[in-house]
Amino acid sequence: MSEYHGDEMDYAADDNEMAEVEDDMYFRGIAFGESDSDDDDDYEYDPLEDRITDTTAAEARRGKDIQGIPWDRLTISREKYRQTRLEQYKNYENIPQSGELSEKECKATDKGGNYYDFWQNTRSVKSTILHFQLRNLVWSTSKHDVYLVSNYSIIHWSSLSSKRSEVLNVSAHVAPCEKHPGSLLEGFTQTQISTLSVRDNLLIAGGFQGELICKYLDRPGVSFCTRTTYEDNAITNAVEIYDHPSGAVHFMASNNDSGVRDFDMERFQLSKHFSFPWPVNHTSLSPDGKLLAIVGDNPEALLVDSQTGKTITPLHGHLDFSFASAWHPNGQIFATGNQDKTCRVWDVRNLSKSVAVLKGNLGAIRSIRFTSDGQFMATAEPADFVHVYDAKHGFEKEQEIDFFGEISGVSFSPDTESLFIGVWDRTYGSLLQLNRRRNYMYLDCL
Repeated sequence: MSEYHGDEMDYAADDNEMAEVEDDMYFRGIAFGESDSDDDDDYEYDPLEDRITDTTAAEARRGKDIQGIPWDRLTISREKYRQTRLEQYKNYENIPQSGELSEKECKATDKGGNYYDFWQNTRSVKSTILHFQLRNLVWSTSKHDVYLVSNYSIIHWSSLSSKRSEVLNVSAHVAPCEKHPGSLLEGFTQTQISTLSVRDNLLIAGGFQGELICKYLDRPGVSFCTRTTYEDNAITNAVEIYDHPSGAVHFMASNNDSGVRDFDMERFQLSKHFSFPWPVNHTSLSPDGKLLAIVGDNPEALLVDSQTGKTITPLHGHLDFSFASAWHPNGQIFATGNQDKTCRVWDVRNLSKSVAVLKGNLGAIRSIRFTSDGQFMATAEPADFVHVYDAKHGFEKEQEIDFFGEISGVSFSPDTESLFIGVWDRTYGSLLQLNRRRNYMYLDCL
């Protein structure tokens, strides 16, 4: 991924935020206050912010915008503004014209799917993004519980009680309260969180200087701190938690120093370290634990032996750098997301070419998630669109979830019942929740 220089989100905030359309009279003068400055010191209080409320499913059915945007008071319609966004949004590319060149291979899909219904939008929690290319900052551990990054805090939100709580604050000094070999007892100060992963009771946050902070949610304090590397280009790009065949919990960290590191959380030690020819942006492990899908700063992805780190086969097709990957629960299908605006679906039984090429609307596919039952796959663009595909029937039909704002992350609950989407925007930042549509709710309960 692009090396961090401290102002990466200016790309998204200045060019792509709702308040920043070219003809800004529509929003800035009416909904976003009168100031043209992005500097918080020059910010003028806008009473509209206090009037924007949460939105429930019942209110949405009565016609309220799911994000609370007052379209009836604006001089532009939602449809017109959507068209403006499609025309003006700037997709970041490391390889010029990759988005245009990839279109000829894309598979046409039926957009009539309706798999998840809007349930609520809450502004009580606002997820944030620090690096515009890294969007794995929202994780659900149940249909009511979700964890997300908000500035220097990691927040837990309960949709059942509508309460938020701070799980970890890294704005000051964080140090482990347990002693383990290899743990940095001095800890870290002011960690800039680049990525997050939460599974069951284990939370792992990665930082811009190679930091890894491990916390068990049922224990006080932090259990383990380590730094993957002391190189300048040390950003932790992604973390994946998984169950090792031994029964221990492990996690894999993908790093900008071109390394993938496997940590054993039973012994709190590094167990494997693989190096690749280019910075690794995301790694995902097959359900049987034998294969790794590796994507990074190269159009070519890799399928790798998880025990040796040796490449089994390169994957050709993408035209730019990739930042997302995920395995279907059946272990035969996996997907990769790229800045060429496509998600490619691969079958391990025939890797000569991808079995489907699915196109985004605005930009790169920054994150991919499968439901635990394998029925659906969600892909998230940098902003405005999350696509939910029917994986069971060949990815031919999709539900397109349409809103406004940068996407910090997307996560299905483990039981597949809920889908959470983090929206980053200065005015309309929020957490969207959709619930799985059931045709026979009473029979399903039985």
